[in-house]
Amino acid sequence: MPSMRDIQRRKTSVSSIGQITKAMKLVSTVKLQKAKTRAEQAKPYFDKMYRTVAHILSRSGQIRHPYLHAGDSQKKCVITITSNRGLAGGYNAGVEKLITESGFAKEDVELVAIGRKGKDFLSRRGYAVRADYSDVINNPMYSDAMQICQDVLSAFAAGEIGEIYVAYTEFKNTVVHTPTLLKLLPVEFSEEEIQAGTEKTHAREAAMNTPMNYEPDEEESLDIIIPKYITSIIFGALTSAVASENGARMQAMDSATSNAEEMIEKLSLQYNRARQSSITQELTEIIAGAEAIS
Repeated sequence: MPSMRDIQRRKTSVSSIGQITKAMKLVSTVKLQKAKTRAEQAKPYFDKMYRTVAHILSRSGQIRHPYLHAGDSQKKCVITITSNRGLAGGYNAGVEKLITESGFAKEDVELVAIGRKGKDFLSRRGYAVRADYSDVINNPMYSDAMQICQDVLSAFAAGEIGEIYVAYTEFKNTVVHTPTLLKLLPVEFSEEEIQAGTEKTHAREAAMNTPMNYEPDEEESLDIIIPKYITSIIFGALTSAVASENGARMQAMDSATSNAEEMIEKLSLQYNRARQSSITQELTEIIAGAEAIS
């Protein structure tokens, strides 16, 4: 059985850890409120951009444009959004699992890493890192998403990569965060997505009975629209990932604090039992010594 001194040291150590996790929970809660507000404010724009592109493509028939067709390269560029810090439960593991279980061959995958945790984990498992934007996740800006978009689009146009994906954690609410792998290029929409993206305008266009017309021509228009669409998706993924990270860290620190409190209660009970046993033993020794003298 551990001595009273050992139990007291353990109790002090656990108490200190509990204070740290409680403080980290409070910090994550404050950050979560800011990130959640930012993600919710930005979401309508990105949803509208998605619906707009789906609507344009659904009304345009068969368009021959580089952004709508896979390139000759077999390389797949995956924009991987994780965190720079740990202690966030399974937040990073969810995104990492998406990539490792995606069915993509390692030699065909090039990562654009946003977040050191994902970069370090995947690089150790043989995935090539094409670019590192880990500092972006600390305070993501629209200009950051625009720079990443320009870099991956340049590689796509040059034939260096044939497909572009983004892997991130979608923020549903404070406790629900869903790892998501989304294909960015070539742009593809299922019939259900196109229907959902255009349901608000179908009735009006049916009455007008007009086709989709481009001014200027369709190629130049898509050269402008598609980069804005991809930039918006990347920035939306960044804001959603930041909110998810802080939500996951808040839950993890809350669980750690609760575990520390339970452990302190058990150690306190164990300490009291050891103390009572020590007192009983001393009394027994005193009584035995007194009886021996008499």
